[in-house]
This record gives sequence, C-alpha cells and structure tokens, in this order.
Amino acid sequence: MPLRIGIVGLPNVGKSTLFNALTKTRAAPAANYPFCTIDPNVGMVEVPDERLAKLTDLVKPEKTVPATVEFVDIAGLVKGASKGEGLGNAFLSHIREVHAICHVVRLFEGGDIIHVEGTVDPKRDRETIETELALSDLATINKRIDKLEPKARMGDKQGVLELSAAHKIKELLEQGKAASKAALAPEEEALALPFQLLTQKPVIYAVNASEEQVKGVTEAQARERLALPPDADVVTICAKIEEDLQELGEDEAREYLKELQMESSGLDRLIRAAYHALGYITFFTAGPKEAKAWTITRGMTAPQAAGTIHTDFQKGFIAAETIAYDDYVTLGGEQKAKAAGKMRAEGKGYVVKDGDVMLFRFNV
Repeated sequence: MPLRIGIVGLPNVGKSTLFNALTKTRAAPAANYPFCTIDPNVGMVEVPDERLAKLTDLVKPEKTVPATVEFVDIAGLVKGASKGEGLGNAFLSHIREVHAICHVVRLFEGGDIIHVEGTVDPKRDRETIETELALSDLATINKRIDKLEPKARMGDKQGVLELSAAHKIKELLEQGKAASKAALAPEEEALALPFQLLTQKPVIYAVNASEEQVKGVTEAQARERLALPPDADVVTICAKIEEDLQELGEDEAREYLKELQMESSGLDRLIRAAYHALGYITFFTAGPKEAKAWTITRGMTAPQAAGTIHTDFQKGFIAAETIAYDDYVTLGGEQKAKAAGKMRAEGKGYVVKDGDVMLFRFNV
C-alpha cells in the first residue's frame, strides 16, 4: 500500500489548487467558496528521485517504476467540525485513513479569495484545525476509556496498559496538545496505535504563500508565523506557481524555477518532508526488465525489505546482494561494482540503508 497523505486545512487556503498541482490534473474543483470539496479526491504522485533516473540510464531496463505517494484532498474543516459543523464528522473520518497529514495554512493576503474567518492569521488558522482534531480525538479516547475500565478492573494486563496509555493521551488532548506528544512506554505505544487518533499522525505544514512571499519567506520564518517548534516539518509553497509548473515541459519548468530563484519545486520538497516525517527511506532493484524504487521504514532488515516485494522473498530469504548507490553509479553498474569488490552478501540481520541497490536470494 503506498504512502497516503491527507491534505487538510480551513476552506479557501489552497488545498485543492495544491492537489491539482500535485496530481497534474484538474480533478479537484477549486472555487472561491467553502466546502467546494465534499467527497475526497484521490491522486497518485510519483516520488521525485534523481537516483532512479541515473540507475535507468545505466541499466537501460524495459521499464522504470518510481515509488508513489497517494494524496487525498479532504474538504475544508471549520471551527466546530468535531461537533459536526460544516459536515465535519464526515471529513474527519477521511483523515483517519491516511498515514500522514499535510496541513495547508494560508499566508498570502488579499486578492479575491475570501478567507472563511475574514482575515489571514496563520497561527490562529493552524490552531483552529488542530483544536478540532484534538476535540475529535478526545471524544474517541473517552469512549475507549469507558470500554477499557471494566477490563482493567478485572486485572486484565493488556487492559491495564491500554487504559494507562489512554489516560496519558487524554490528559494531553484536554490541554489541546497532540496525542503524538504523549510520553508512553514502548509497550503502551504499541497498544495505542489501534486507537487511530488523528493527532497521532505525523504532520507536514504546507505554508501557502504568494509568489513574492515564497521568494522571501524562509521556512524558519514560516515556523515563527505559525508559532511552531523548530523541529516541525514545514514547507513554504506557492500553490499557484506549482499549478503553473505542471503546464510546462521539463526544461521550461526548470527555467521557470531558475527565474524564480528556486532550487526545486515546492511539491518535491513536500514529498521529501513527508518521507522525513514518516521515517521512510528508498532502496532500489535494477535489472534488464525493470528498475524500481521501493519505500520502506528506516530500520527495516533485509528480509523485511524483501517482503515488500513479495512475502515469499521474506519467508525464504537467504541473502541480499547489496551495492551502495554511490558505488553502483560511480563504478558504472552491477558487474563493475562486483568486480571492484563492492557487492556484499548481506544476511538476515542487515539493516537496509537509503539508496541500497539490492538483489534478493530466496528459496520457497
């Protein structure tokens, strides 16, 4: 299942424009009124990775398969969404189904785009959405506590641990803080995952700026405007520029970015931020039939990585013939890297590194 990111925010902050740019479509209606998006739009996006292009040039496979991310454009939330305002309950349920949240916050002023609150205030807007997510989670956790208390009273060990985790999370939610900030013991963390809380999910903030702002506002300054901690994943974008880029060819897009004094598109940076927030890395397989990028969680072992290709690979794992990406490219491919002694046979305990080019040996 691909990485699934839900795009959330207040109405009229640029979510659907961003979605259209991400998916290179006009699938999401973008109009100047609240609740323009009711049913979530879903689009698959290729993960930009120059390494895969270089591997393709070397191997010349019949086909190249990049990693993909699924973006879900969820309707604008409003104050009171957790109590059902603005069809909020339905929209909140869509957020439960994603791996991470892309929270779009409006920075651009003026123009003819109406702000649902009448004024632009990034900190207030961020807090409005986060309060609604926390209130929704609070209702969920209270129901969970009611179910867990009888089990805990009967001395059920798992019930006691689960209840402990639920109470710690509830205390934070009542302060308007995210469930992800709860100081849980490792065994409590595992039991808290099935709670499916909205504020347990990693968040990337996409700060939607005007063309002028995006050239001048640093990500540190954007964090300050939103009153976020230094470790928050923030990407400054101009959704309109991103949409314009999709109308251009590759060379024209590169020239346009150069004119704007931007090294890469906001969308590329957004996907990279999502990988960082979720602790994802990429390994590659490369052969005459196919060069492919595979997404795994940092810390996975070679057999677990093999299992992302096929469960039989993991069950019958023997070894992983592995070449570091830099060695593979610098030396000119598999055979030359092998001749130079750069191919390693890694066993079951090997932890896969970002960029590893791998060939799995297995027996079923």
